[in-house]
Amino acid sequence: MPALRRDQALLPRPTRVSLRSGHFTLDATTGVHATPGAEAAADLLRDLLTPATGLPLPPSPSGTVTLAVDAGLRGLGREGYGLTVSPHSVLLRAAHPTGLLRGVQTLRQLLPEQALVAADGGHPGLPAGPGREPDLPDRWDLPCTEITDVPHRSWRGLMIDVARHFHPVDTLRRHVDLLALHKLNVLHLHLTDDQGWRMPVAAYPRLTTVGARRAGPDTADGPGTPPHGPRPHAGAYTRADLTGLVAYAARRGVTVVPEIEMPGHVRAALAAYPHLGNHPGRALDVWTRWGVCDTVLGVHDAVLDFVRAVLDEVMDVFPSPYVHLGGDECPTTEWEQSATARARVAAEGLSGPADLRGWLLGRAGAHLRERGRHPVAWAETGTVLPPGFTAMSWRATTHAAEALARGHDVVLTHHRTTYLDYAQDEEPGGPPVQPGPVVDLRTVHRGDPDPATSAPGAGRVLGTQAQLWTEFAPAAADLDRLAYPRLCALADRAWSGPTPWPDFARRLAAHTRRLDALGVRHHPTTAAPSEPTAARTAPSA
Repeated sequence: MPALRRDQALLPRPTRVSLRSGHFTLDATTGVHATPGAEAAADLLRDLLTPATGLPLPPSPSGTVTLAVDAGLRGLGREGYGLTVSPHSVLLRAAHPTGLLRGVQTLRQLLPEQALVAADGGHPGLPAGPGREPDLPDRWDLPCTEITDVPHRSWRGLMIDVARHFHPVDTLRRHVDLLALHKLNVLHLHLTDDQGWRMPVAAYPRLTTVGARRAGPDTADGPGTPPHGPRPHAGAYTRADLTGLVAYAARRGVTVVPEIEMPGHVRAALAAYPHLGNHPGRALDVWTRWGVCDTVLGVHDAVLDFVRAVLDEVMDVFPSPYVHLGGDECPTTEWEQSATARARVAAEGLSGPADLRGWLLGRAGAHLRERGRHPVAWAETGTVLPPGFTAMSWRATTHAAEALARGHDVVLTHHRTTYLDYAQDEEPGGPPVQPGPVVDLRTVHRGDPDPATSAPGAGRVLGTQAQLWTEFAPAAADLDRLAYPRLCALADRAWSGPTPWPDFARRLAAHTRRLDALGVRHHPTTAAPSEPTAARTAPSA
């Protein structure tokens, strides 16, 4: 089979590509003309290509590479773009500056993969890769082509759990660059959980001085303990780390969505501030097991003050229109046994302690909405979130349709097609993985059918994202291995809609050379079986 042209090997696949003969040559004389509104995209193009190609690409009103914002191109929406490469010029146009950022990534993929790697073997924003010859070519060719490209979904993301294992901000910046290359636009940070609290809050400093430090396991048996349970571990971000990450991502068209877990998954917070729990005098440690802990927030007024203070700081650091509140896997045993919780049930006219989860989420969500933000939560069913929440439906595909029918917007996160911490093949002797089904490359590419509802006032499917829970991913190399190439499949589906497997597999084979050039330590890209595979469990299960 003949090799694909680079404009036939784009990932994700553009909406429409018309191949043309000839090529455009970038060289030392090539200038870049940016119309008003296109300056940021031109700067990004220069920042990404100059270290890799050695070409200055200076601003020039007569430049043969033109980036233009044209509000009249309404059919392209916020993120779409049009790209025309002819023998004598390159024209990248969009209705919104964000569309130009997507087009810049297409231009990068149209160049040889060596143009992704800086002369020192690294990449702008990424750690050093495998390196290449220090002598750079004088000329870099783009194939002549005409592309029109509009995304299928508006939310296309990756969640990284930095609570179970802390990952430094440089690692997160690296993944921002990889997300942008694949036209993914959301980095969802799971910042807090039972096993660690990673974000500083000025009014509650012990959240990171205490809550960010985990000791070793208490016992030596059971599924959450050695050799695969939590190890002694610590790490927290500074405010400057997080604001810098937000700005870095925004330049690349990626929004950082923060997640602060509540009312459950809060053991690290309660280790720092026991008075926020249902047993104020009880001393707790940061949890040293995986799984679901039965300690949850109390429902007294001090907890509401805490929630508001934390969310105010979150909104100050993260300008994202969406803030994730966690919300799932919340045992009610402590509330059932608490006189204070039972009094709150009576005062609020609730039917029982189980309703306190929705009550507390509703109070937190209202605080966000009053300040112009949208609350998001994990949906264990499609019928339990308070009104106004965006639902991330993860347990069953039917839950997405149920949430839509109740008026919730939905982000598709079904665990059997988007959880990348599950095994991606059945090979024995592989590294430990999350117990659960095998989620192979083809499964992620196939995805789930779009949920449908005819209910009046139904919500919208915003998009989809992959999940990287990190119980079994303590190192940066683990994130690479789990994410790629499966995240390529999700990116293709989220941007392009469903694509034929043979077409995707051919493009991925070519795209893998780009991943290799960037030093991505991906899982082998072997073809996946077409039938569902059996569950595989970690040795700890």
